Order: sequence, then C-alpha cells, then structure tokens
Amino acid sequence: MRHPALLTVLALTLNVLPTLLAQEPLPRALAKEAGLDSERLERVHALVRGEVEAGKHAGAVWLIARNGKLVDWKAYGRRDLDSRAPMETDTIVRIYSMSKVVTAVAALQLFEQNRFNLDSPVTQWLPELKDLQVFVGGTAESPQVAPARNPITVRMLLNHTAGFTYDFFSGSPVHDLYKKQDLWNSTSLDEFLSKVAKLPLLAQPGVAFNYSISDDILGALIQRVSGMSFEQYVAQNITIPLRMNDTAFDVPPEKMGRLSQVHEIRDGKLRTTPATIGAYAETGRGIPCGGAGLFSTIGDYARFAQSLLNGGELEGARILGRKTVELARLNSLPAGVNAFGPADGWGLFSAVRIDAAKAGEPLSEGTFYWSGAATTHFFVDPQEKLLALVFCQHFPFDQHGLFTRFRTAVGQALE
Repeated sequence: MRHPALLTVLALTLNVLPTLLAQEPLPRALAKEAGLDSERLERVHALVRGEVEAGKHAGAVWLIARNGKLVDWKAYGRRDLDSRAPMETDTIVRIYSMSKVVTAVAALQLFEQNRFNLDSPVTQWLPELKDLQVFVGGTAESPQVAPARNPITVRMLLNHTAGFTYDFFSGSPVHDLYKKQDLWNSTSLDEFLSKVAKLPLLAQPGVAFNYSISDDILGALIQRVSGMSFEQYVAQNITIPLRMNDTAFDVPPEKMGRLSQVHEIRDGKLRTTPATIGAYAETGRGIPCGGAGLFSTIGDYARFAQSLLNGGELEGARILGRKTVELARLNSLPAGVNAFGPADGWGLFSAVRIDAAKAGEPLSEGTFYWSGAATTHFFVDPQEKLLALVFCQHFPFDQHGLFTRFRTAVGQALE
C-alpha cells in the first residue's frame, strides 16, 4: 500500500541527503569505532564550552578526526557579539599564520617539479633580495649593518632561518624599521618585496630561527616561478583539488554573512575589534599574504590537514608526494636550534614535536601543528592517525592558554 505523504518525505530526504553529505568535511564515525573514549571526549566539550561561558572567548568551533573519520565537530557561542550571530560549524574565520602551511605546501609542489631545490638561492627569482644587510648594532635611526654572509635559500624561507622577522615583535631596532615600512598595505607582492629589500636582516641567514615574513616572500617566489598569480596558484593546486570551497584570500559578498568578527577583552568585557596585519576580507584590498592572509572554515582546514596525514592525498586528489610529506615533517633546523622551546623543531611547513617528554603532553613525537594570530589551532599526530582543530577569533593570540589544554584533552581521550 502506497503512502503518498511518506513517499514525498522520502523523496525530499533523498534529494537533500547529497547536500548534507557534501557539507561533511570527512566521513563520520562513532568515537568508539575510531578508538576514542566518548566519556573522556566530553572533557574536550567541557573545556571549550567553559572558555566561552567564562567570558574568555565569544565563541569557538572544534573538530576531531581519527583514521580519516570525523568523530567530533561542534560549535559554541557567538561569531559576532554585536549582531549576536552564533558560531557555527561552517563559520568562516581568519586563520592568519595557519596560512603558512598552505603556502609551504604550494612551494613544495614546485620543488617536486624540479623548479628549484631546497638549497637554491631565491635571488635567482627574487633579485630584489640581493645584497641584503644584517643588523649588528645602533638604532633604528642610525643602524649599523654588515653584509649577509650566505645567500637566502628556499629551505631558509620554509623553516624561518632566513633572518627576517615580523613588525609586531619587539626587542630590536629592526622591528621598528619593519613598522615604518608598512608592509601589509602594499599594493602588490612586487611592492611588498621592494619594501622588504630596504630592511636589514635580524640575523645572518641560516643561523637562527626567527618566526617571520618568510612565507609572504615564498608567496612572491611561487608567483614568479609558476607564472601564475599566487592566489590563482593556491586555488588551482590546493584548495580546488581538495574541495576547500570556503578557503581563499578574501571572502566573496555572498559569504560575508558567515564571517566571524574578531574579539578582545577590553575594559573587562568581550568586544569586537578590528582585524590586523592587513587581513582584509574584501576583494581587491591588500595583498595575498602567504603567511597570514587566508580565510577558511574548520571543515576546509580539516580536509587539508587530513591530506597531509594521508601522505599528501585525499579522496583521489594528491597535492604532494608521500616522501615529500615525510621530508617536510622532519625537523629541518640546524643542530642546537629550536622553535620556541626545547620540545619543538620546525619541519618544512610547521612546528614539529621532537621531544614528547619535555613537552609534557599526551601526544607522540612527530606530531606537527601550528596556530593563527586570532587564536586558531590545529595539530596532527601521525602515529595515532589523529587530527584536531579548535578555532576562535580572539586577540591577543591564545590569551588564555587554550591550545595546550585542548591538545591534552584530545590526547587523553585516546583508547
């Protein structure tokens, strides 16, 4: 006996189901099926929700996947306190320095094509960077400099040993000189490079780890080597193949309603605040910053992270060769040099855990991770086939120490 109403519901369900499935960044699995204790997983929920309820963050979204399966994907709080719009699983955020991993992968694709070697001097394509000087003393008004002893190489840009720095750091007159150059309001990557060429290096190339504008310079290198605009290269070779449909260097008008505002605590209360470092959402403003310019969703970035966990491939789309990914996940810093602390080195696209005991977190050595200025974070533990991300939109960066506790909460839930 036919039931017209039931058939109508079934037909509608079948029509909608592909759309719903398309919105899932990865296939689903129950926590137990993926080797995660569901009760212990509640500690992750309690941690992130507690931060929001305590007024430390306006909102947060988090995602956990294991063995290529999506286990946990939730949002809590607000993406915009002014409009009261909720944080949602498809909210678009500024990922800032998590852009660096995407840029590094783009550069490694050209390395795989033998367009350059890791130790190729970048001045072959970026002649503006010839004859760079190294700051050795003096003041910003009267700096003392000496010639760079070594040419800057692709590897040095990838692992932040080229001698560059950032204008938001302090401690040296070099940082004051960076501020005066107003790098982020350049009209093109070529103008950006011309400004960089006037700045002294903070250290001799290849000697020290200094977190820096290196990935922004890599964006210019990718543009010149590939013959494509940097934005076009990233779209054609990474975001489109991986179906990262909401990831780009700007936000189109039809998606602006999903964009989160950035928040800060001012006068003891959470409030919206302007974005920084030229991270303009509007098309045509600023430059495509390889180090900090991408907008994305947590689902899109999970697909990207899963492709790296898989050895450079996801659902038939290969963005890097397996051995290249293995190389990129090794510590590439000179002997005796660490990244931010004794537990971590730097591979060719992100920080990498080299001493689990010193880190004091329940994650494996070889875990790679990175974060963004507006308090976004991801980590991948290849040994456990585990990845997790948590996105807020909050200045200053990780003000309340969420990321370490998030990694611990996820790691302790493993069976």
